[in-house]
Amino acid sequence: MSQKKTALVVCPGRGSYNRPELGYISQQLAADAPFRQQLAEFDQLRRELGLATVTELDSAASFSRSLHLKAENAAALIFSAGLADFSQINRDKYDVVAITGNSMGWYTALGCAGVWQGRQSMQLVTSMAQLTAGAAGAQFIYPLVNSDWQIDIDHQARLAEQLYLHQGALFMSIAYGGYAVLAGTQRAVQQAMQALPPCDERFPLLLPGHAAFHSPLMQPAADQAQARFADSLFTTPQFPMIDGRGKQWPAQLAQPAALKAYTLGQQVCDTFYFSRAIQVAVKEFAPEHIILLGPGSGLGGAVAQSLIAINWQGLESKQDFSAAQQAPLPFVLSMGLPEQRQLVI
Repeated sequence: MSQKKTALVVCPGRGSYNRPELGYISQQLAADAPFRQQLAEFDQLRRELGLATVTELDSAASFSRSLHLKAENAAALIFSAGLADFSQINRDKYDVVAITGNSMGWYTALGCAGVWQGRQSMQLVTSMAQLTAGAAGAQFIYPLVNSDWQIDIDHQARLAEQLYLHQGALFMSIAYGGYAVLAGTQRAVQQAMQALPPCDERFPLLLPGHAAFHSPLMQPAADQAQARFADSLFTTPQFPMIDGRGKQWPAQLAQPAALKAYTLGQQVCDTFYFSRAIQVAVKEFAPEHIILLGPGSGLGGAVAQSLIAINWQGLESKQDFSAAQQAPLPFVLSMGLPEQRQLVI
């Protein structure tokens, strides 16, 4: 048997379950898959909460923005899909050496690492979605790189100017590869979007249904979450984890109370440095592959841009990364892409 390959696992954030992903869980999960039992527990909990079950949402006849993008539904779908994908990684092929995620993907990472377990993990995911969605503000995304994924100094300067002009009302929310996700009050977001020059016929792009995640405007939600949830809902991780600061949480050693304080406190209210998490993970664990969980396959660009920024394995541009991905077993494997999924399961 061929030797196992080491792998970093990366979990996607909110917004990764969209119209093309409808049915993702039911299509990818075999009828006799062990994760079906966990999914049944999730569904039962959501029934008790008076919410649509994950199975009902995923197997709906058609995609509904008002239903599927509602915070507590989108979060439940993304969390469940991520855990389902993680359960299907072939452990005879891959040795998972660390887990990280983008934004809400940190919650999925906690589930994959065993910090959050059973029905209670869905309770936490659903409640956090409801608490943060009820908060103020909005989010938008703007590129910091050019078409070849190399830094665009002009875009960086213009973004910095907007952050300076709207101090206390506009914040860096997520450092997402070659993109900045900004969060702030409705007024600050609207003014900044009007001031920034349009590019790629898409940006600046308002993220629908998003509040001012990862900003001080989330403090009331963080306070409520910390008061509501007991330390006992967090346990020691079974895998090393890298959080939104680039901090490592060692397997079997990280303290559950500290994980709770970060996850329900700083992680909610401060910038999430996804790029740094990826960069720290590859430097510290030197994985032979990066496996991107579903739903969707949108993480690939941001991961690649994070690697290009540190010239990882000689990567300097989008063209370099695309060429490297043509290998029979690509460095980055996205479970949301059927041909790459087959290389993982």
